[in-house]
This record gives sequence, structure tokens and C-alpha cells, in this order.
Amino acid sequence: MSTSGRLTKLYEETEHVFYDRDDRYVVMSDCHRGIGDSGDNFLKNRNIFLAALRYYNQKKFTYVELGDGDELWENKEMKDIIQVHREVYEMMEKFYKEGRLYMLYGNHDIQKRKEMLFPGLKVKEGVVLEECGTGRRIFLVHGHQGDLFNDALWRVNRFLVRYVWRKLELLGFENPMSTSGNGKKKTKVEQRLKQWADDNHQIMIAGHTHRTKFSADARSFYFNDGSCVGPHSVTAIEIEDGMLRLVEWGVMTKKDYSMYIGRKLLEEVRLERFEYK
Repeated sequence: MSTSGRLTKLYEETEHVFYDRDDRYVVMSDCHRGIGDSGDNFLKNRNIFLAALRYYNQKKFTYVELGDGDELWENKEMKDIIQVHREVYEMMEKFYKEGRLYMLYGNHDIQKRKEMLFPGLKVKEGVVLEECGTGRRIFLVHGHQGDLFNDALWRVNRFLVRYVWRKLELLGFENPMSTSGNGKKKTKVEQRLKQWADDNHQIMIAGHTHRTKFSADARSFYFNDGSCVGPHSVTAIEIEDGMLRLVEWGVMTKKDYSMYIGRKLLEEVRLERFEYK
């Protein structure tokens, strides 16, 4: 099925979560948490990610993980990832206990659709946030839908990644099947996602490509939150006070040369600026 067909079907069937103007959401994706070895791309940004989660927990945001939170193509057992990154899961558990956690699966952690990381928490393929009183909707999805090798043939791709490309990547070779590492493939995926969002006049926040996209002029309905495995930073999209905000978390320096982890606003746009159908 095409990307358009997959997204339309998912949008029509997915759960709607109703929220008030005072509610706060933060959307992050593509952490690719591993088992702490040299192939664990999350390790370098783990402290940045934890600092961001502590901030969002203190501010009472609802945390939405938009897929590929865990690297289950390279690694077989979820329990091994949890053991290495226990502090991260303990932090997420705080959101869960207050009903402020939604987890979606992507192509690299699609197995989680059959697991429960926390009692009663079902990992879903998508979710629609709908603002009470206005009917404005925000479609949240990983973004691999309709991408042949990352969707219908994900088991084949997982086999190649786990038993072929993982070993070669450790030697410095780049996986040509990876959307995040292949510029042309990344652009094609983005074009398909953008076309669906714009054709349907439906705000969509996706991940998958590891490349942020933000329409500060409200000309496009397609947004991408980037990833948690950037060279030096973690990016996220916040939903608060009728605004979408693209932010970046990273190590910053004070005037006294001491370092700290901080948040930087990159772009923002009001939801009311979009012309819905």
C-alpha cells in the first residue's frame, strides 16, 4: 500500500486524544536506545535526554515518544536495553503514573506493539490529538508507513541490519537502506509525508528521517521533530498554549565558562494560522 493509503487508513482508525488549551505535550522520537556498546547511538546524548525529560516532567508536559525509541533491529531483547538505560525508563515511569505518557512504535521497534513496557500501556502506531472546543487535530505518527523496506518488508530489513550492516557500520561503512543516513531516500520519504499532510490540510508530526522540518509560516502541514541522536543535541516539538515550538536541547556555556544542559527555541507557529478543511 502507498504511503498516502497507509496514512489515510491509520488516520481514520487511530485513537483521538482530546486535550484542553492548558495541556502541554512534547513530542520526541528516534532515540534508538541500545545496549551500551559502541553501536548504541543514544549513549552520547543520554544525559541531555534525561535533563529534557526532567524539565518536561516538572512542567507537567505529556511525553509522546514517536517511534524508534528503542533499537530492536540491532538488539534482540528489550530487557537488555532497559537494564542499560534503567534511569531513562524510571523517568518515563513518572510520566506514566500520572497518565502523561504515550508511546508509538516505528520500524526499528515495531515489536513493541505486542509488548507492555508499563502495565496497561499499549504501544500504538499513531494517535490524533484534538483540541477541545476548536476541533484542531494533530496527527502523530513515526513516518515509516508506506516505505517498502521499513514497513511491509521490515523483517527483511531487520535481518540485514542485525546480521550484516551492524557489523559493517562498526567498521565505518554506511547502511544504504537507512532512511536517516541516505539523503535521497530521506528526501523522498519527506516529500510523501508532506504531500499527504498538505493534501489533507492536516497537521502531522513525524520522525523517522532524523531531520527537523518546521513550517513557521504555516504554509505546510508537515512537521518533523528530528531525533535524539544528533551529533551534539536532542530536538523536540512542544505543543503549548495553542503553539507549536521546535526546540533543541544541548550542552551550553555560561559566561564563567561552566557548562550546563539547556533548551533553545528554534521556531514557533500558532495553530490558528493553519487553514483546515
